[in-house]
Amino acid sequence: MAAAVSTRTGLLVSVRSAEEAAAAVDAGADLIDVKDPDRGSLGMAHHETVSAVIDAVAGRAPVSAALGEWSEEVLTAAHWHLELDLQYVKWGLAGYKGGPAWGEDLLQTRRQIPDGMEVVAVAYADWEKANSVPPAEVVKFAKRFRYRAFLFDTYQKDGRTLLDFLKPKEVIDMVAGLKRAGVLVALGGSLKPEQLKLLKGANPDWYAVRGSICAGGKRDGVLDPVRVKKWKDAIG
Repeated sequence: MAAAVSTRTGLLVSVRSAEEAAAAVDAGADLIDVKDPDRGSLGMAHHETVSAVIDAVAGRAPVSAALGEWSEEVLTAAHWHLELDLQYVKWGLAGYKGGPAWGEDLLQTRRQIPDGMEVVAVAYADWEKANSVPPAEVVKFAKRFRYRAFLFDTYQKDGRTLLDFLKPKEVIDMVAGLKRAGVLVALGGSLKPEQLKLLKGANPDWYAVRGSICAGGKRDGVLDPVRVKKWKDAIG
C-alpha cells in the first residue's frame, strides 16, 4: 500500500541536542532530525543524544535520525538507535556503487529494521563527489521497492547547494514521480529560503535544513529560532 501523500510542505530541522530540538519545535518545525554535523552530511549522533531529543520533543513532532553512511556494519553501529522510538532512520550512500543488481544489500538492511520505523532512501546530488549512485537511479530504486520516504541532499557541505548539481526542473520532475508513487519527499542540500522560488511547483513534503537555521549560517553553529521561523514564513 502506498504511503499517504501530503498536500502541505513542512519544515524538517536537523538538531544536535535536546535543547535545539525543543527550540525548533517551539519555532514551528514539523519534523526533527537528529545528527552530528561534525561527522559529515548524515553524521550519527550518540544514541543517548537521540534519546534525549525524543524526550524533549515529547510527541509534538516525528523524530528521525541520521545514521552515517551505509556499510555492511550499519546495523551493528546503530544497534542502540534502533531500540528508540524513531519514525525514520537514514543512511547515505557515499562510497556505495553496488553492481548490476545494486541495492539488494540495502533491502536486506531495511528488512531488519523494527516495525513502525521507516528507512529513508537518500540520494546525493553531488553523487560523483560522494562516489555514489546518481539520484535518478536512487529514485527508480525507491519507487520500485516501495520506500515510504526519500531525501535529496548534498554530501559535501562546502557552500554549494542542491541546485548547483541538479537543475530545478530535474528536482521538480523527480519529486513529482516519487509523490505519484506515494513516497514522502524531503529536499535538503543546503538550500536557502530565497531559492524556493526556483523550486516553485516541487511541493515536497518537507524542506530539510540545518546550516541556514544556525547562527552565522554555519551547520556547526547554534540553532537560531528566528531563522527557523523565517523558513516557515518562506514555505508559507
